[in-house]
Amino acid sequence: AGDLPSQFFKGCTNLTTISSLPATIVKRYCYYQMFYGCEALTKAPSILPSMTLNYACYFEMFRECYALTTLPQLPATTLAESCYEYMFDSCSEINSTMELPSTVLTKRCYYGMFNYCTNLTTAPQLPATTLADECYKNMFKSCSNLITISELQATTLANNCYESMFEGCKKLTTAPQLKSIKMGVSSCQYMFKGCTSLTKAPELIATTLASNCYNGMFENCKALESTIDLPATT
Repeated sequence: AGDLPSQFFKGCTNLTTISSLPATIVKRYCYYQMFYGCEALTKAPSILPSMTLNYACYFEMFRECYALTTLPQLPATTLAESCYEYMFDSCSEINSTMELPSTVLTKRCYYGMFNYCTNLTTAPQLPATTLADECYKNMFKSCSNLITISELQATTLANNCYESMFEGCKKLTTAPQLKSIKMGVSSCQYMFKGCTSLTKAPELIATTLASNCYNGMFENCKALESTIDLPATT
């Protein structure tokens, strides 16, 4: 896989079938926008087997594949900046995802990965304990049918790491447990903004805060029935 943007099949609106992609070493931008806008594509390759990723290697790979229902396995445990950024953005027919096994994240690695996947009901387990700036930003933004999400394991947050992560998830009723004790700048900004069915906020146990860390976190959460303790004194 090369070092320059591929875009091989971008905008091939009648493409319905693709073969396997067996590469185990991926370079910068190697699958960049490869199937962007393939509106008739229903099935991705069963696996993208590379275990070590590179900068923006899968960036927008299946963006706007509106008919896509079957996603590839993503076994990589060593990620790279922007590796999965907007990979499945606007794939409105998918309703479940794959395992995301990495416990150490990189900058923008999952940024907008499932943005506007409006039929998605269940999010994957997110076992990461080491985060990076903007790693989960917009990951499930506007997934309007999302109802099931897992706990978030990290205790130290990076800048903007959870920003708008679940913004606009209108059917979400329960927020995931947050184990964060140290915040980053704007780390939870707009995290649940517009989650109009959310009735219970997660416990916020952090005692070390940062600028804008909770800014707009529950904005327009009209169904919230009670607030939570905020133990930070500074």
